[in-house]
Amino acid sequence: MLASASSVALVGTEAYAVEVEVFVGPGVPRFAIVGLPTKSVREAEQRVRSALESSGYTWPKVRIVANLAPGALRKEGTHFDLSIAAGILAAMKKMAADALADWMILGELALDGSVRPVRGVLAAAMECRSLGRRGVICPAANAPEAALVDGIEVVPVSNMKECIAFLGGGYTPQKVEHPAEPDQPRVEDMSEIRGHEYVKRAAEIAIAGGHNLLLVGPPGSGKTMLARRMPGIAPEMTLEESLEVTRIYSVAGILAGRAALVTARPFRSPHQGVSLAGLIGGGSGIARPGEVSLAHNGVLFLDELALYRRDVLEALRGPVEDGIVRIARSGGVISYPCRFSLIAAMNPCPCGHSGDDGMLCRCSERELQLYRARLSGPLLDRFDIQIKMLRTKSNELLGDGPGESSESIRARVAAARALQRDRYGSAVTTNASAPKSAVERTVHLSAGAREMLRTAIDTLSLSGRGLDRVRRIARTIADLQCSAEVAEDHFAEALLLRSDGRVLVDCM
Repeated sequence: MLASASSVALVGTEAYAVEVEVFVGPGVPRFAIVGLPTKSVREAEQRVRSALESSGYTWPKVRIVANLAPGALRKEGTHFDLSIAAGILAAMKKMAADALADWMILGELALDGSVRPVRGVLAAAMECRSLGRRGVICPAANAPEAALVDGIEVVPVSNMKECIAFLGGGYTPQKVEHPAEPDQPRVEDMSEIRGHEYVKRAAEIAIAGGHNLLLVGPPGSGKTMLARRMPGIAPEMTLEESLEVTRIYSVAGILAGRAALVTARPFRSPHQGVSLAGLIGGGSGIARPGEVSLAHNGVLFLDELALYRRDVLEALRGPVEDGIVRIARSGGVISYPCRFSLIAAMNPCPCGHSGDDGMLCRCSERELQLYRARLSGPLLDRFDIQIKMLRTKSNELLGDGPGESSESIRARVAAARALQRDRYGSAVTTNASAPKSAVERTVHLSAGAREMLRTAIDTLSLSGRGLDRVRRIARTIADLQCSAEVAEDHFAEALLLRSDGRVLVDCM
């Protein structure tokens, strides 16, 4: 007999419908899974068999074939277990075959018949709605995630018996409500940073416009302390941004066990030993999202930038520029979104004291050259704002009263982001990610500003990319002041912030 169930195949952050066709008939007893399955899918044979026997069913001594169609689409993951098991029971006439219609079924089976959480349920629920299906049958742990999608039914199941009972009409699952608003993670406040007003101003501009920021300074100058407080001045994510981030986390398999909807802007800080696949994405089988994608709509912080592997840093250039990472595999190219603010911190030299008034640099010229060679010019050119941080003076450290709070800075940033959304539309939220033509339409150069930029191009060797970044930074500065026009003083501050890679050179 033949029966059919539905599931999905995950490709990047997208889910594609897969028909699970199961044939049970005479022949040499064996169980085969076809349709371009990976090893994790083929191993379903042992999990499904043990789960069905633990649920009270006898494994038939017949030929069983499960075909995952379309056959040209590569299938990976353990989420096919539940749909294969349901298809086998329908083909054996243990349940009505039409009971599987209009349901997308996902779940990994344990040997005792319980259903374990899987990746990509949010993407599957979105695909279910787009196809007009009735709903999703999924692990109970993934149900809040699926409930984020309106217009479909979500059936949570904890074990194989509950799934069979529901499809047979003998079990009514508890309705899944939209998850409650999750608690926001605690972020330390900007008011705790003493001094560094110019640097805090640069951080505000970077977050407001989605610009990349490089902090160069001696140990103890507050680089890491400042960077870790930057999420606190970022505005809250819109619902669309939250769904984008949640979808990535779901596909990465790190959403289970936490609130379903990710509402806090991501802050990712990978260790200096991170691999190329860990940062950009990849791995064996179907490529998984890396740190750049997990930081989508948030901040990617690289502490001690010069200690990362050269090939890892160079691989950042494309994603930083394009806002999307494309990972080529033999079966095709997988794309993940990665629009983030890149914040990096580093010492000016190996000993850390070059340019430090209070300490003497002990590095030789050779050591300085090798340290400088760790970072290429094209990579440095992608940092829109480059700031030299100095050691905090005693009067600043011992001064009375805290600095400006993150809440007051966040209000200005949120107002500037709102202006940018109104200017570019909902698809683009920051000046850094806006098309070049759209930025140029709103940035008119006066005679004074044109002369200022001409001098910068000639004296600072400002590249075409650097000139474009200066325009965008100036536009952000104007937005923070709620100014429709970009004035000469906005360009002047933008040029100071955009040192065109000379911060690191000057420190050496």
